Amino acid sequence: MKIVLSASLAYLASTAGSVNAFAVTSSSSNYGSTALQATIDEAAPATGNKKALVPPKSIDDLMSQDGETGELYDKNVQKTYGRYPLTIKNGKGCKLWTSDGKEFLDCVSGIATCALGHSNDELNSAISKQMEQVHHVSNLYLIPSQAALAQWLCENSVASKAFFCNSGAEANEAAIKCARRHASNRGIEKPIIITAHQSFHGRTLAALSATAQPKYHKGFGYDGDMVPGFKYVNYNDVEDLKKAVQEINETEGQGLAAIMMEALQGEGGIIPGDKAFFKTIREICDDTGALMMMDEVQVGMGRSGTLWGYQNLDVEPDVFTSAKALGGGVPIGAMLAGEKAADVFGPGDHASTYGGNPLACSAGLAVAKYLSDHNILDNVDARGEQLEAGLNAIADKYPDLLGGVRGWGLLRGIVVSDDSVPPGKIVQAAMDQGLLLVAAGANVVRFVPPLIISAEEIDSALAIFESAVQQVVAEQKNMTP
Repeated sequence: MKIVLSASLAYLASTAGSVNAFAVTSSSSNYGSTALQATIDEAAPATGNKKALVPPKSIDDLMSQDGETGELYDKNVQKTYGRYPLTIKNGKGCKLWTSDGKEFLDCVSGIATCALGHSNDELNSAISKQMEQVHHVSNLYLIPSQAALAQWLCENSVASKAFFCNSGAEANEAAIKCARRHASNRGIEKPIIITAHQSFHGRTLAALSATAQPKYHKGFGYDGDMVPGFKYVNYNDVEDLKKAVQEINETEGQGLAAIMMEALQGEGGIIPGDKAFFKTIREICDDTGALMMMDEVQVGMGRSGTLWGYQNLDVEPDVFTSAKALGGGVPIGAMLAGEKAADVFGPGDHASTYGGNPLACSAGLAVAKYLSDHNILDNVDARGEQLEAGLNAIADKYPDLLGGVRGWGLLRGIVVSDDSVPPGKIVQAAMDQGLLLVAAGANVVRFVPPLIISAEEIDSALAIFESAVQQVVAEQKNMTP
């Protein structure tokens, strides 16, 4: 019996010479390990001078040898991060332990990624079960877990169809491509996508060009320019947005392809969107035919107290993106499109080798089921209110150092109003006392704990944070002449 690919995939077969190149025959099942070994032996060079592979180091050995991991980083890993000298060995729930036995309360959660905390039983079980079956196959074939995850995402959002990839940057790249193709279908030769100053959409070149922060553009342009086709406006500024749209409309050949915004700016400093601003975006996109696109990579999957950030703004986007918490720490991203954009891509227009593979989608399904079965959104609301109240109380005690508290749910930031104190100083002081935090923007300390965090753990985090603030205040007084 011969199984041949469907007509919708025939275009792929042409790249291999013929449909037969992709055919699977019953005789292939008889091709065993002996034949495979013979093939390997035949392919080996006959000279006998092939260099033996150097085996990798044992992770257990590295965990027991202080300093060696850091030395390996210095020697072999590109320095794209400023790393703290902590080697995390294991975790459970909202706690992490280092190789030297120190315990930390984790309010970073892999930067809003480990929504279910660490070593969650349900997530572990789903991943282990899938690994025992099949962890990766090509998107040339039907993947049940991908179909089921797409259904859950669509039924719990405004989306009609999903495209899966591996990260937030890739999801946003897919959205950018979708916007350009949609604009091309409308006859626009110079499509413009509007994004916001202080936004963050990823590190790939187009996503970085959409990110309106010059510090991230330095050294990556061509003759001083990034990828063309983006125009920047001030976030939550209706008049600035209208002015930009007018300039696009008055420029020959240009047309508005999309307006792409974060529902809440995360890396820009934990700045929630304004309902009037997003209502205006929706109206402009309706009037022009452009796509309203929302970057939900950090705020989505329940972190805001609703499943999606846009639900806090009373709007419905045409496209939105997800990643981070979608897989609970297993790499997965998604570009989700409503009816207006669901069929923009056809076969061959976009793809991803790993995107939506069985392992990643099984993790996504485990996260989806846990959120649904355990009323996690209710916990996010309650713990978010508790965290906000506690941070406001601390800010009131130290008005010379701390400013306002902002954010939604369990994505909260507290402003460091003293310009002489970088937020990283408070983050370090908290770390020294067993609490992991992360900065956001130029002057904000960010709290993004796992969505399962308890009331007692929020109280512990607030107590440690206040102690860290006291330490910083005391150090500042000692530095004052």
